Amino acid sequence: MIVILKKDVQGTGKAGEVVKVNDGFARNMLIPRGLALEATEGNVRSLEKQKALQEKKAAEAKAQAEKLAEELKTKTLVIKAKAGEGGRLFGAITGKDISEAFKSQLGMDFDKKKIELESPIKTLGTYTVDLRVYPEIKGSIKVEVEAE
Repeated sequence: MIVILKKDVQGTGKAGEVVKVNDGFARNMLIPRGLALEATEGNVRSLEKQKALQEKKAAEAKAQAEKLAEELKTKTLVIKAKAGEGGRLFGAITGKDISEAFKSQLGMDFDKKKIELESPIKTLGTYTVDLRVYPEIKGSIKVEVEAE
């Protein structure tokens, strides 16, 4: 019997795949548990429409991410911190601090895990910080660290 998997089934396939399985396996396990549908013409067409919709949404999200990456290149975040002699900070500026600056200065929620700092910022100055805007799209933003 040919079925369309609704969810991942170990040893059989991943969700959205059309696979051939034994009749008993399909009738007694996959279909009653809601793991698969019989692969009729209507179900196959429905699956193709869903895949097309998902691809369209992914393309739109990627386009928005590219636009955001370009927009962020022109922005600058200003972070004030206590500093001692020679411009050394008391403490350090981390991804969390940059994330909070995003929220307060630009009104954007940006996950601290998507901010790529090689090491925490420990001196005053201007830095370019890399950001993961989308899985394969990277952006950058300037961060100015000033004395409080």
